[in-house]
Amino acid sequence: MPRCLRTSPRWASPMTDDDSLVERALALVEESFIAASGPGGQNVNKVATAVQLRLDVFALRLPPPVFVRLKALAGSRMTAAGEIVLTARRFRTQEANRVDARERLAAMLRAAEVEPARRAKTRVNRVGKESRIREKKSRGAIKAGRSRVRGED
Repeated sequence: MPRCLRTSPRWASPMTDDDSLVERALALVEESFIAASGPGGQNVNKVATAVQLRLDVFALRLPPPVFVRLKALAGSRMTAAGEIVLTARRFRTQEANRVDARERLAAMLRAAEVEPARRAKTRVNRVGKESRIREKKSRGAIKAGRSRVRGED
């Protein structure tokens, strides 16, 4: 679904379609294969099947609101240098882990692009305010009735 073309001097590339950010990110990603733990028997000791993806977020030149949302979504997976590090070791093969890591990265980027809906403030009318105050007064009277009874001195 095409979006309107946005350009700005603050970030380099215009966003033309939904997956342009994901495509740019996957082009910039660095992959390395590391030894995985878990299932695989002797194979896990011989073959580096886990995949570690590194993506420099600053190279994507994201708009500031998208960057803030991505930083919040990434959490501890984002380093102080601005790299997102994802490790995939769920599967026994390199290729399956590679696809899994790329899908997780794409899902994170798509979620960061979505602007959350603004919350509309609720407005209480006069009758609602009065009934709320009436309820508060009755609750206060009930609580006041629980206090110690003082005799007249």
